[in-house]
Amino acid sequence: MSSPDYARHRALTALPARAGVGLKPQHYAEIIETSPRIGFFEVHAENYMGAGGPPHRHLERIRARYPLSVHGVGLSIGGDLPLDQVHMARLKRLVDRYAPASFSEHLAWSSHDAVFLNDLLPVPYERQTLNRVCDHIDEVHDVLGRRMLLENPSTYVEFVQNDMSEVEFLSEVVRRTGCGLLLDVNNVFISATNHACDPIAYLDAFPAEHVGEIHLAGFAEETDADGNRLLIDAHGTVVAEIVWTLFEHALGRTGPVATLIEWDNDVPAFPVLMEEARKADRALAKRSVRERLLEAV
Repeated sequence: MSSPDYARHRALTALPARAGVGLKPQHYAEIIETSPRIGFFEVHAENYMGAGGPPHRHLERIRARYPLSVHGVGLSIGGDLPLDQVHMARLKRLVDRYAPASFSEHLAWSSHDAVFLNDLLPVPYERQTLNRVCDHIDEVHDVLGRRMLLENPSTYVEFVQNDMSEVEFLSEVVRRTGCGLLLDVNNVFISATNHACDPIAYLDAFPAEHVGEIHLAGFAEETDADGNRLLIDAHGTVVAEIVWTLFEHALGRTGPVATLIEWDNDVPAFPVLMEEARKADRALAKRSVRERLLEAV
C-alpha cells in the first residue's frame, strides 16, 4: 500500500493533523480563560448565522487563537429542490467573516418545499441523485469560492433502487466535483452494523486520498421492530472502543489528518472532551511515527 499523499490533505483543508472538539456555549468562558492545548474547534454553521450578539463575540476571540472548522447541517445537499439561496447567502457571510480552515457538509437531505426537517435523511445511490448532488456541490464551490468536504452518512435503511455502493457514489462525486471528503468513522460503524456489512471492507474501499478531516463520536444502541440491533448516531457519549479501533485502521489509509470529537447531546464538562481529544492525538502521533519510520526505510 502506498504512503498517504500529505500534500493532497493540505490542499483539502488547512486544519492541522491534530484532534479538535466541537465548540459549545457552556465552554466559551473556560476556553477563553485557559487557552487549552488543542488542534482546532468546529462549529455548526447554522448556530452562527445571526448578525451579532454573544455567540459571535466569543467565537471571534476563540477564532483569533485557534484554527476553525465550519460544519454545515442545513444545506440539504441531497435534496431534490434547488439549494436555498437565503441559506447560501448566510453561509457565505459566515465563511467570509471567519475564514475557516475547513468547511464541510453532509451527504443527506433535510428540507422539502418550505419545510425544514430536523434530521439528516439518506439519499438513494443512483444516477439521478448523483447528478443532483454534484450540481449542488458545484454551486457551493462557486458561491463560497472554496472546496468543501462531503461527509459519509449514518443510515438506518437502504433504498431498493440503489445501483451503486456508497463508496462508489462518493468516489464519483469527488471525481466530478473536485470536493474532498470528511470520513466519519462512527457513521461507518453505525451503517455497517445496521446493514450487516463489514466496516473494515468499507474503509479499505474508501477513497482515502481525498479525506481532509475525520469525525469520531459516540452512538446509542436500540433494537428495531424485528428485535435486531440498531445503532443511532447520537453524539451523546464517549467514543466506543470499536470506533477507536476502526479509527486507527482508517489512519493507516489516510495518514494523520485533522480529527474531531463530536459531542452534541448531554454535553459533558470540557475536561471530558479534552480527554477524548488527547486519545485521538495519541493515535495521530503514533501514526506519524510509523509513517516517518516507513519513509526512513
